[in-house]
Amino acid sequence: MAYLRCVNKSTFMVKYYFILFFSLFTSIGISQDATKNYAEALTLVEVWLEAQKDFDNLPGLTAVIVDDQEVIWSGAFGLSNVEESIKATDSTICSICSISKLFTSIAIMQLYEDGRLRLDDRVRDLLPAYKVHQKYINSGPITIRSLLTHSSGLPREAAYPYWTSPDFAFPSKSQIDQKLGDQETLYPSSTYFQYSNLGLTLLGEIVEEVSGIPYDEYIEQFILNPLGLADTRTYLPEQMYGSKLAVGYSSETRKGVRNKVNLFQAKGIVPAAGFSSNVLDLGKFASWQFRLRDTTVKEILKPATIQYMHNVHWTDPDWKTTWGLGFVVYKGSNGNTWVGHGGSCPGYRTTIQLDLKNKMAYSVMINANGTNPSKYVRGIQGILKKVKVSIKETAAEDKPNLDEFVGYYNQMPWWSESYISTWNGKLVSLGLPSEKPGDSMTFYKHIEGDTFRRIRDNDELGETLVFERDDNGKIIRYIRHGNYSRKIDR
Repeated sequence: MAYLRCVNKSTFMVKYYFILFFSLFTSIGISQDATKNYAEALTLVEVWLEAQKDFDNLPGLTAVIVDDQEVIWSGAFGLSNVEESIKATDSTICSICSISKLFTSIAIMQLYEDGRLRLDDRVRDLLPAYKVHQKYINSGPITIRSLLTHSSGLPREAAYPYWTSPDFAFPSKSQIDQKLGDQETLYPSSTYFQYSNLGLTLLGEIVEEVSGIPYDEYIEQFILNPLGLADTRTYLPEQMYGSKLAVGYSSETRKGVRNKVNLFQAKGIVPAAGFSSNVLDLGKFASWQFRLRDTTVKEILKPATIQYMHNVHWTDPDWKTTWGLGFVVYKGSNGNTWVGHGGSCPGYRTTIQLDLKNKMAYSVMINANGTNPSKYVRGIQGILKKVKVSIKETAAEDKPNLDEFVGYYNQMPWWSESYISTWNGKLVSLGLPSEKPGDSMTFYKHIEGDTFRRIRDNDELGETLVFERDDNGKIIRYIRHGNYSRKIDR
């Protein structure tokens, strides 16, 4: 079963767009305003996520959709604790792992704004503990900017096997510093993109060194508290483990089993991978960024600074990887610029992704490894982009009650099932499971009685879909292409 929260559907799921030439539409009996109603699309989002959770064998999944300053939908599916059958909710906390890097990056940019460091300062000039051997004599300097863009040439990790199960023995800050002298660069600085937890860990140490405030205290005082992120922490709250803090699970074995993963604390790697949060807090974090981009007033950062961070500062020689200051920056399937970050830690996979032009943001958290939360963001977005601005008709029409056709229908053995739902006065069929639900949606126009016809991409009508009823008038199946699909009772 799913836990769902829809926030003020009547207000936030409906966006009103005023038509400039309203007099034209009024003259033909059409309302003066057009609506973009997400309610039916969000129903499909819930159906799809619930199904994918089962088909992908996930213990639990939480998600949020943000439209600028409003959460238009949040929900949770499955369990936060399988052993004790505790259901996930949208306030369930997970490790957000590398999303932690965004908070470290913001702290660095606060110090940059205050004039306490420059982006082209050399790391060795700011951090006394820095002793990594520069293997390439002709390399340029390793700078703050190169750490933020993962182009420094530093090793991916500190000199400890902390990603190794079952214990995940993360080192302390002092342990990391003690072995910096044993490490050497992988590439000359500013040559290649090389993702580096070590690099962002060192940025956290720089925050502490330059500010004179312990890293955890700095983040809480200057970022988390001002933004009201009460469920975001620089550690995993062990006292909540198994209840509000989800239990983490492994990738699937060959037998399809996910094993419980030991709880960890990132210790010295916290600035790169140690935070915990939930989708509601990350939704607030996204709204802050949209808000800041639209104002001239400083809030945590100056507006120009967050825009600067969202710009591309590094492009890899393969032209496939682009990075901002802390943020991954990329072109989405809709052609817009997106920013965000993903996270992968023992037992957890998470993501936050922002469509800057449309001011829409998405966060998904899964308490299991071997999963891809970005897949679910793409699926959600694929469903929502099918919603079009429609003109509200003022004239009453005799229309059938489409709700009686809604439900799951058996597609075995060719496919698992399909879900039929209403969609702006039509029916829509969604195949389940589906990696790309937006591409698996088929729309049908009502013709008469229980008969519908498929709406082709060019808006012409295609084949017929006819529903059949039992002696009591209840829909029991439909026929399409001469074959039947039975309605499933759930």
